[in-house]
Amino acid sequence: MRLSASDKVVRTIIYTLLTILTFITFYPFWNSFIISINTGSDTALGGLTLWPRDFTLENYKVVFQEKHIYNAYLVTIARTVLGTLLSMFFTALFAYGLSKKGIVFKRFYTLFAIFTMFFNGGLIPYFIIVYSLNLYNTFLFLLLHGMISVYNMIIFRTFFSQLPDGLEESARIDGCSNFGVFFKIVLPVSGPVIATLSLFTAVTLWNDWFIPAVFIQNQNLVPLQTLLVQIINAGTTASLMTNLNSYAQSALANTVTVKALQMATMMVATLPILCIYPFLQRFFVKGVLIGSLKE
Repeated sequence: MRLSASDKVVRTIIYTLLTILTFITFYPFWNSFIISINTGSDTALGGLTLWPRDFTLENYKVVFQEKHIYNAYLVTIARTVLGTLLSMFFTALFAYGLSKKGIVFKRFYTLFAIFTMFFNGGLIPYFIIVYSLNLYNTFLFLLLHGMISVYNMIIFRTFFSQLPDGLEESARIDGCSNFGVFFKIVLPVSGPVIATLSLFTAVTLWNDWFIPAVFIQNQNLVPLQTLLVQIINAGTTASLMTNLNSYAQSALANTVTVKALQMATMMVATLPILCIYPFLQRFFVKGVLIGSLKE
């Protein structure tokens, strides 16, 4: 199909704007990556950094000398995997109950859950509750915090409510209990929505830094993103360099700087999830659309 002159002009403008928007969005991350693999002395000269002018991996070597970085990776991976599994199970169980007709006080429970999406008691009351339950500074708290997502529950509930009634009726004829129907019938056919919401939850848990920063003081339980915030602090990054032996300090004096360490640490913390996200992004759109249309 041939395009008219006006269509070509409009298309050119759209492509130009999209190209500019892509560059504006991507360049800050690219710049941070280039700084992390460039010598600190060369970066200090300034200028627009599009490519490493003096390539080095010393920044990453210094970052991985931080003894807590490996433990932080383990904590983050464990929290992401276990937290996602627990969240999917209990959120789906909650949503399944609210999707059933004839549940007593069903509307009250639904409105009460939605209310929590907009209002909460605040950080200090929450801190007092966590401390009184002896969950402060524990890994269990990292798993329990946010285990029920009301947003995910609404998507689950909509999906469950649109399942054919015949699925459950046939299972009940065969003698299945409510839990039997949920585990043997409902969950197996809910693969798409479970996979989609698992991505939402996993990305959220991986990127969460504020809650651990407030409720976790034990350095062995600090997740990766919280450690990243600590290292971005100039005093922490300076201490990393101070902990090096004198020979290493003299050898890296012109190579490693505080800014270069900050950028390298940020790459170490964000690259794993960024490498996975592009391949799974399509599931996010699918998850939002699940249950949104009825035939």
